[in-house]
Amino acid sequence: MIDLHYWPTPNGHKITIFLEEAGLPYRIVPVNIGAGEQFNPDFLRIAPNNRMPAIVDTEPADGGAPLSVFESGAILQYLAEKTGQFIPAEGRARTEVMQWLFWQMGGLGPMAGQNHHFVQYAPERIPYAMDRYIAETNRLYGVLNKRLEGRDFISGEYSIADMACYPWVVPHERQKQDINEFPNLKRWFEAIACRPATARAYEKGREISSAAVVTEESRKILFGQTSKPTG
Repeated sequence: MIDLHYWPTPNGHKITIFLEEAGLPYRIVPVNIGAGEQFNPDFLRIAPNNRMPAIVDTEPADGGAPLSVFESGAILQYLAEKTGQFIPAEGRARTEVMQWLFWQMGGLGPMAGQNHHFVQYAPERIPYAMDRYIAETNRLYGVLNKRLEGRDFISGEYSIADMACYPWVVPHERQKQDINEFPNLKRWFEAIACRPATARAYEKGREISSAAVVTEESRKILFGQTSKPTG
């Protein structure tokens, strides 16, 4: 059984997509990030960076004690290796999947995340920051669009690289991106959206939180963190 500590964000959706695709039994443990639940001591024991998602595998492959994993990219890799699904076993094909997974973790996710922050949530409208991250998101969409030319999926076969990238393209309108400018990306995006496992994963999110509401108090919790303890 996989215990998934989760909230319906792009990084959270990555993991529910995998679990639904792979058919692994799992239990969602909600972590309401707007209420500061990511700072609970029990959660910090498995996710020391106070970010979700994180998992606890109660039946790891080595037969030992329950194993916790944090960071969404590491979780995807762990689950893919555990199940032997959505990642090539070896060779160049595996390297391709891993480099695009790292591309999402180091590029698309952080840049789109800053886009979300400055365009949607920042208390001050800072045109330079907004323009900077809208443009960088656009550049990264272009990189992915070029990669998808002549390919159904990022590395040929559907993989954890696709699962990592897709949730960060879902909010393309909020990111001020016109997906019609990227025909290969749009085709890929629509193909993943139509997968039954994707629909089930997003329904799980809606069951937990029908809408993300950011109040002044939750804004302080989400965007005012330092190394000092909160509270």
